[in-house]
Amino acid sequence: MATYTFNLPDIGEGIAEAEIVAWHVKVGDRVEEDGRIADMMTDKATVEMESPVSGVIRKVAGAEGDVIAIGSMLVEIETEGEDASAVEPAPSPEVIEAETPKAPPAEVEATAPAPTPAPIEPKAASGDAPQPSQGSAHGGEKVLASPVVRQRARDLGIDLAKVRPAEGNRIRHADLDAYLNYGGTRAGPGRAADEEIRVIGMRKRIAQNMAESKRHIPHFTYVEEIDVTKMEEMRTEMNDSRGARPKLTALPILIAAICKTLREYPMLNARYDDEANVVTRFGAVHLGIATQTDAGLMVPVLRGAESLSVWDMASEIARLAEAARSGKAKSEELSGSTLTLTSLGPLGGIATTPVINRPEVAIIGPNKIVERPMVVNGAVVIRKMMNLSISCDHRVVDGYDAASFVQALKRRIETPIYIFAD
Repeated sequence: MATYTFNLPDIGEGIAEAEIVAWHVKVGDRVEEDGRIADMMTDKATVEMESPVSGVIRKVAGAEGDVIAIGSMLVEIETEGEDASAVEPAPSPEVIEAETPKAPPAEVEATAPAPTPAPIEPKAASGDAPQPSQGSAHGGEKVLASPVVRQRARDLGIDLAKVRPAEGNRIRHADLDAYLNYGGTRAGPGRAADEEIRVIGMRKRIAQNMAESKRHIPHFTYVEEIDVTKMEEMRTEMNDSRGARPKLTALPILIAAICKTLREYPMLNARYDDEANVVTRFGAVHLGIATQTDAGLMVPVLRGAESLSVWDMASEIARLAEAARSGKAKSEELSGSTLTLTSLGPLGGIATTPVINRPEVAIIGPNKIVERPMVVNGAVVIRKMMNLSISCDHRVVDGYDAASFVQALKRRIETPIYIFAD
């Protein structure tokens, strides 16, 4: 017998370390050549590590959530034959998920270097918690689940092979909840089991980025109500005559209004390098759009939004959202935003206080559209109303400027012909 030491390979230019977000093996497992070992997350992508040899896992570098340095040991594998520790180079890793955004809304790009953990030996298999299937299938089809969902299933001792996804073949958190509530083991009548969930992967980066944004940026939020009745009437007419073009939601029209208004208030379409004390104002509007995914909040970027028609925006927004949710978004589609828009759609509530996507200086949050009685020309009438929030970096944007921007935006939305007229 011999030992093969598989060191974490170079998985991207400038990458010095990576986080273990999912193990596919444990000590004592046999792994075949090209078999899956672990999923590793960097600040740019999640990559899958495959074994270069066949053998038995004898040591692993750490637990899920630990960060290890490039070039350090990932696993030790006991092989047959002579010592193979330096026989062949590590294989190129395969990207298996969408690249993580450098700064999701309410987040910043600040991952503190973590010390390289010492290799540890997991508990013996007999003492391990039940491991859910990582390649479970329903009706012959492989069930898909994000690393975060798989980790939660492991924590709860749920076999993914027994969980039925509500939609498609991807298991989500809601499916685990349904399994516990209706089809799986519960701690007692009417009471779910307590959970301790380790914060790893994208959720860990979101937590770090949110804290850094609030720590570094003095936020202020301004909220205004906007009458969107005429805009909604115009949107209905445009959809009625759209032909083969995509159906318009309110979002592309709002973005068109934002882009037009930014011409008068360029200080909001900017980034602040607080280390160099330089503010860069951008001519093009590269709008980050918050998109909820199984792995967490991601921000695909609608590039050159100011030059797109509302129909082109609708198509591109749908494409980017699907790419983010399916894990197929490219790195360039998840970085480089100059302003971010975050909306909860029908869950948007009365008002929001969104956290700035550092190093940007503003983030806009439209809330849900509701019908309310309003006084118009002395008469009470039913109007469609929407509150709109904007959070700004007070080091760069004054309150007067933010309020003036929103008032100019309000005028365009309430008289939507001005959205399209020069």
